[in-house]
Formats: sequence, C-alpha cells, structure tokens
Amino acid sequence: MGCAAGGPRARARHRTRNGGDSGETAGENGDVRDLDVGAIVEVLASGAGHGLGPGVPVSQLDHALQTAALLAHHHRGDGELAVAGLVHDIGHLLPGGTDEAHASEAAGAVRWALGERVATTVGLHVEAKRYLVATEDAYGGVLTTDSAVSLARQGGAMTGEEAAAFLARPWAADAVALRRADDSGKVGGLVVGNLASWVPLLQEVSRRAGASGG
Repeated sequence: MGCAAGGPRARARHRTRNGGDSGETAGENGDVRDLDVGAIVEVLASGAGHGLGPGVPVSQLDHALQTAALLAHHHRGDGELAVAGLVHDIGHLLPGGTDEAHASEAAGAVRWALGERVATTVGLHVEAKRYLVATEDAYGGVLTTDSAVSLARQGGAMTGEEAAAFLARPWAADAVALRRADDSGKVGGLVVGNLASWVPLLQEVSRRAGASGG
C-alpha cells in the first residue's frame, strides 16, 4: 500500500483550540498531527488517486467510504465508530508513512479533531487483525492478499498473553468491529455515499471532542 509523499497532506493546516490558524504540528518522529476536519477531508479525498493494494479493486478513498458505510449500517447511531472507519487508513496518505506504522500515524493525525475514542480505535485496528488471526481459525481466509502479506511485517498473530492484553485495552471491541468492516470494505464497484456526505458527521464528532470542527 503506497503512501502519498506530499499533496494535500503536506499543505494541510489546522486551527488551534483558541480559534487561531496554525501550521500543522509535527510529532517527535516527524509525523504531522492535529489535523482539523477540513484537512482530514482533503487528505481522504487525495485517496481517490491511490490504489488500496495489489489486486484490490478499490482506491484508498473507496475503501474508507465502504468501511464507514458498513460500520454505520451494522452499528446504527454510533457516529464515532463510523468516523473511525472513515479515517482508519489515513496514515497511508500521509507523507513518509509506512505500512507498519500507519495505524499509529493515523491516530496521531486525527486525535485532536475527532477525540480519544476515534483515535484509539484507529490506532488499534492493526492489532485487532493480529488478535483475530490468533483467536479465530477461519479469520485468515477473510484477509485479502495485501492484508495477509502485511501481517508478517505488523507482528503476525498475537500470543495468548498479547491477546489478553489487547482485550484489556479501552475500545478494543470497537477496534475489532472496525477491523471486520475494514476486511469487508474492498468491493469493486460498490456504491456508497460520497465523501461530502460524511462532513456533517465529522464536524459533529469534532465538536463533541472539543475541537473547532474545521
């Protein structure tokens, strides 16, 4: 899965909590954090030009929209979980991102705007894959080729001790729900709502999180 080396993400700006406009904030490892809703939408839109992976017939944007739609359908009324599905792979579209770190990079990018639950759920979605591989015999057959290949780079199946520690994490169940939608949201030609239709919910979640809303 490729990462965009620049583009909208490199130009993104955010608003500070006191309402001022500020440049994007770099974390200790050079990752850029604190995107507002407008910047998040801009980065997601750039995913229309990036394939999800070898042999997967959807773009990064298609995948984000399908994942969010599946979560909205199966977990009605849970806007935060659907939004987590929308942004879970945004790390693939950040400059300099890696497949191994894309979940944590995505969490860092959206935490300020979308809150701790969304960020933590996003940050755990790769761990959820490792958990499901370890605990469900049939789960490996669900993975697409790109996900199966990346599994080894991401640490492989969890040990029993790791699985127990994962389940004890806040919002681990949300991460598992996100992971299942992630695995299913890769259908070529599937028609779901467009990105603009998600902006009001992104803004609502952002307001609840105490951010400016973009």
